[in-house]
Order: sequence, then structure tokens, then C-alpha cells
Amino acid sequence: MPDLAEPPAHDLSDAHTEQPRLAGRKAVVTGGTTGIGRAIAVLLASEGAKVFVCGRTPEHLGDALERIREVGEGDGINVDLAKREDVARFFEAADNHLGGLDIAVINAAVPAEAIADTEEGDLDYQIAVDFTSYLTSTKAALERMKAGSDLILIGSMSAVSQGPGASIYVAAKAGIQGFAHSLRQELAEKDIKIGLIEPGFTGADFQYPEFPPEKQRELIHKAQMLRAEDIAAAAHFMLTQPRRTAVSLMRVETRREHP
Repeated sequence: MPDLAEPPAHDLSDAHTEQPRLAGRKAVVTGGTTGIGRAIAVLLASEGAKVFVCGRTPEHLGDALERIREVGEGDGINVDLAKREDVARFFEAADNHLGGLDIAVINAAVPAEAIADTEEGDLDYQIAVDFTSYLTSTKAALERMKAGSDLILIGSMSAVSQGPGASIYVAAKAGIQGFAHSLRQELAEKDIKIGLIEPGFTGADFQYPEFPPEKQRELIHKAQMLRAEDIAAAAHFMLTQPRRTAVSLMRVETRREHP
């Protein structure tokens, strides 16, 4: 008689594909002190990756590093990626801390609205952060990457919906969409994978003051707003595929229509 307390043995060799581990990998996350970037940095650290982040404000950096160090290993500095010299300073500091680089998450962004309602100086800064810094940060990361590396760009569903009232942001994110598509082809033979994640309406301080914390919690409960951790889970999926597999684009939307 077989032992009915023991489940029958099954051959599971073809039930799952290879899933590379993140432990021991070295990652930078721009804008990694708040919102989506913070959530990604925390998840990577919890999986054993060594992370280095940047953000603009000391209090957010301190908060993010405290959480990252609760689950893993990480460090970071305050920079303003609108300044090319700060991009260089961030990656030089990452070199010193990480001793190499094989994951880069290019994420830092600021809110941007309708071009007709935006002052000239604000327009220049928003373009510098939301578009130009994506290119300069990507270039700096790629100069440090070898075969087997991964770079993820965090875009936005704004590039798809292209609604009114955010024409500067739409322009930047549509540009990132095209950049990712072209860059992916340029680097395919070098075994450097390029992924683009386009989040929908996601809770973060990015949404203040229109959507304060209590309103965000209400909308998340109603499935009308995403949590930053939902986007981190998408990044984790991208990063744990076999090298032959390129999950090149993920669009993460709310199940129900958001306000």
C-alpha cells in the first residue's frame, strides 16, 4: 500500500522556465527615494541585490535607505539629475559603492503640466528631468554595463493616453517610448536587455496635492489606483526572465477606471 500521507512524485522539469536570481547583482535606481523607484529599490534589496539610489531631498533619502537596509544592502546620495554634473557624480558614487553595475532602473521624474500654463524656467527643468536625464543616465549606465545586464526605463501610460493638461509630460514619456524601442535593437547583440514599464495611475507623493495620502488609500482600495509596489513587481518579473527572453514592454493599469 502506498503512503497516502505523501503526495505522489511528479516530474516538474518542464513546469517552469529558468528564473535567474537577483542575489549578488548590482543595481542603481534613479529617483529611488520615493514612489515607484523606492519600491523597486526595496524589492531588489530584499532579493539580495546590492542597490544604490539617488533622490533630491535628504529626508526622502534617509527614509528610503532605512527601509532598504531593513531588508538588504544599499546606499545612495542626493543629486539633481537635471544637472549633467550630478548625473556623473551619482554614477561615480555608485561605482565606489557597488564596484560594478548590471542592473539600472531609470526612473527619476517630476510632475509636468500643460505647456501653455508653464513658465519658461519650469519648462526647461521639467524637460531636463523627465526626458534629458533619462538619456544621460542611460548613457552613463551603459558605459558601465557588460553582457548579461538589464536596463529598465520607467515610462508612463500618459504616452499612450495622451490626455490634455499634461502635454509636457506626455511629450517626455512618448519620447522615452520611442527611445526604448530603438535602444533595445541597438543593444540586443550585446546581451544588454532594455525594458520599458509604463505605469498607469500610481499612488506616490508625485500625486500631491490633488490626491493626498488618505485619498490615495481610498482609491487603491477601490482598485482605481495602483501601489508603487505593483510596479516593483513588474520590474522583478522583467529581471527574472531567461537571457533569451526579452520582456520589452509592460503596461500596468488599474483594473477599474481611475478619476
